Amino acid sequence: QVQLVESGGGLVQAGGSLNLSCFACGRTDSMDYMYWYRDRPGKGREYVAEIRRSDGHRYYADAVQGRFTVSEDSAKNTVYLQMNNLKPDDTAVYYCNAVGIGADFWGQGTQVTVSS
Repeated sequence: QVQLVESGGGLVQAGGSLNLSCFACGRTDSMDYMYWYRDRPGKGREYVAEIRRSDGHRYYADAVQGRFTVSEDSAKNTVYLQMNNLKPDDTAVYYCNAVGIGADFWGQGTQVTVSS
């Protein structure tokens, strides 16, 4: 079992930055990938970014490529999503997702609101 707790959301003006955190506890060593998703109003859940824990390889959705950076501090059991040059379209609830073989865990989400 893995528990995920996101934090770092808030209200920011367009062009600003936020750094989301996802703290993981439990059997985190069995998780192969850490993902970030978001729920935008009327859009459903969208993939944002991922990090492959074995080698740190990262992937991004086209909409955030070049603006968002995903990273992991394994000593702190925390995954981050640094979000720069935020746009009103980035307004969403952001979720952390941990995936391993036969395992899939989600956090409760953190709200990000970007004002124009």
